[in-house]
Amino acid sequence: MIKLSNRLEAVAALVKSGERIADIGTDHGYLPVFLCRTGKISNAIASDINVGPLNSCLEFVRQEGLEEKIQIRLSDGLEGFCEDEFDTVIIAGMGGELIADILAKCNYLSKKHIILNPMTHPELARKFLFDNGFEIVHDLIVQDKKHHYSVFDAFYSGVISPKSKIDYYLGNISDFSDKEYFIHLHNYLKNKSKSGEDFSDIINALEEII
Repeated sequence: MIKLSNRLEAVAALVKSGERIADIGTDHGYLPVFLCRTGKISNAIASDINVGPLNSCLEFVRQEGLEEKIQIRLSDGLEGFCEDEFDTVIIAGMGGELIADILAKCNYLSKKHIILNPMTHPELARKFLFDNGFEIVHDLIVQDKKHHYSVFDAFYSGVISPKSKIDYYLGNISDFSDKEYFIHLHNYLKNKSKSGEDFSDIINALEEII
């Protein structure tokens, strides 16, 4: 059985059994192969904007004998998809700004389960979700070797309410035990505040956490 990294394990855990997934930026296809191999899903679309990773993904899918279950697709984000092809969109391993841009170009997200793993600027991905009526359900901090990552999922609620920087940076996180992540975020925002932007509320909140 393929062994996923800690961050991809966390992503896989948020997939609901039986969902059809679209894995955007699939790279080598480890996630859809794992989900099919474990029987959690019956089929998936593995997509990437680059031919090289897709060829590696196709080779891996063939090696695992999953050509009937995993479709390989060259696509710029969700632009090459139809609404009825999948239930859940997964975007893992990209920056938060790019993730928000990909989501913004899709006009049927309200019907989808969204699972995100921003490598940088998770606050931008959360802001997009909040600004567009989505509710973040699970909001996790995952340690993977020397790095710490955000992994969260969301469903459309249609409710848009005023949010603060605290909401964007801390979202729906309930487990604050990974002190290293929050110390790093605290130091990052203190440095960023030197440019003149006010981060005092989130800095104060972080100081209570750490």
